[in-house]
Amino acid sequence: MGITAADVKKLREISGAGMMDCKKALTQTDGNIDAAVDFLRKKGLSAASKKAGRVAAEGIVVAMTEGKTGVVLEVNAETDFVSKNDQFVAFANSIAALIIKENPADVKALKALAFDSELNVEQALSQLIATIGENMSIRRFSRTEAATVASYVHGGGKIGVLIGIDGDVDADLARGIAMHVAAANPRFIARDDVDTATAAREQAVLSERAIASGKPEAIVEKIVTGQMNRFYSEICLLEQDFVMDTDQKVGKALGNARVISMDRFHLGEGIEKKDEDFAAEVAAQIQAS
Repeated sequence: MGITAADVKKLREISGAGMMDCKKALTQTDGNIDAAVDFLRKKGLSAASKKAGRVAAEGIVVAMTEGKTGVVLEVNAETDFVSKNDQFVAFANSIAALIIKENPADVKALKALAFDSELNVEQALSQLIATIGENMSIRRFSRTEAATVASYVHGGGKIGVLIGIDGDVDADLARGIAMHVAAANPRFIARDDVDTATAAREQAVLSERAIASGKPEAIVEKIVTGQMNRFYSEICLLEQDFVMDTDQKVGKALGNARVISMDRFHLGEGIEKKDEDFAAEVAAQIQAS
């Protein structure tokens, strides 16, 4: 098939590669844009490909709701500066809205969705990488449907929370609970959600400590029971003091309503960041120039 100037332009916008390289890639792939992108990446000619190995631990966490559906999403970039870029923020918000609408199964399925009339999400991301000049990735998302959903974003996108509640609750209360999760970082919703291994490990530590103190066995059991209750009150949402009203627990504030889902994304958590030596990096660039 014939390769048009429009085809070359489109591939350049997606990949950031040179015009002649784009034309060659389209020729080799019979004009198939997706295949041409892969061709350029394999040859190391795509701007996105060249940046793919660089650590992207900054970026933004987006949380939003629409009716009874909500999403929390993390999109990463290399620097905090890019997290404030209007194009980057608009892209992340567009992806969150797309997840609410289309309900993809995972990030792979999300990337295959149409972003606009010409590009899918993966292609749009590659185009953004080429335009801004940093490695980026759509890392993770969680989508919730419930009678009441509430979201909260803290620190300009450093922490995002999404809560699903079974039952109608006041919007301010629901948002307040989302804010509580951002601040208190509970690991579980309720005591029954704590896995057996976590509970057993904590109980073993507390028991050994109490026994070592020389207390009688009957007293040890009471001490451990009290300390386990304190442990649950620290890690379980419903047993924590509600930050919006510390005179009551979150569970009491909810009344008959029930939290059925809780997602808290902290930007970059779990991503191993490189220790950057800025002076050495500048010196290396001077020597290379």
